[in-house]
Amino acid sequence: MKQITAIIKPFKLEEVREALADLGVSGLTVTEVKGFGRQKGHTELYRGAEYVVDFLPKVKLEIVVKEGDVERCIEAIIAAAKTGKIGDGKIFVTNVERVVRIRTGEIDEAAI
Repeated sequence: MKQITAIIKPFKLEEVREALADLGVSGLTVTEVKGFGRQKGHTELYRGAEYVVDFLPKVKLEIVVKEGDVERCIEAIIAAAKTGKIGDGKIFVTNVERVVRIRTGEIDEAAI
């Protein structure tokens, strides 16, 4: 099993969720986060004063899938989240050793 963590622009969340649902992904975790990469941040004007926004709002998606589904999920996330502009985000894939569904006690792939 693998965990796919995707950091995307907030306005792309619904498109990515729909793309994953079309692949049969039944559960995901969404967290509102702030961060920056190469885009660094930007300057904004508030009440006549300029200030630097170092951390930009992003959304972090986390899903756990069978190893055979990883590439299809990555392709779906890229297709739905890509704008072609800086700050589109990143995808991280990590190994998952064990999954346990608390309610039923199911383990690993049965618990996904």
